[in-house]
Amino acid sequence: MCPKQDRCCRPEAVSRGLRPYQVCVRTISYDNDGELSDHAGMAKNLDTRISLAHPYASWERGVNENTDGFLRQFFPKNRDLTHVPEHELKEVMAMLNHRSRKTHGYRTPHEIFFDTTTPLTVAFTR
Repeated sequence: MCPKQDRCCRPEAVSRGLRPYQVCVRTISYDNDGELSDHAGMAKNLDTRISLAHPYASWERGVNENTDGFLRQFFPKNRDLTHVPEHELKEVMAMLNHRSRKTHGYRTPHEIFFDTTTPLTVAFTR
């Protein structure tokens, strides 16, 4: 993990996290705010394209904005993420990756990424 204000290590962290899925990564989109200033190096490292959104153009990053909203359900804006334990991050990641999305025809990101379907279990109560 990066120290709270250390933006220079974020491209390395993103590359490290995406490297196992490198063959599936086609493009990466993010804000044009300097957080990932070494986007050229990251693009080369992952052999992919980087798309920079225009400042104040949130409509160019609809999925990002929607995902930010999901993340805020678990991590309020004022929470210091440097103190979130790894197991909690993995738990939230699993829950979000198995949450259906209307934009994907109610399939989950996991189902789309791995080209599979998740069996539906229904519990009936009286």
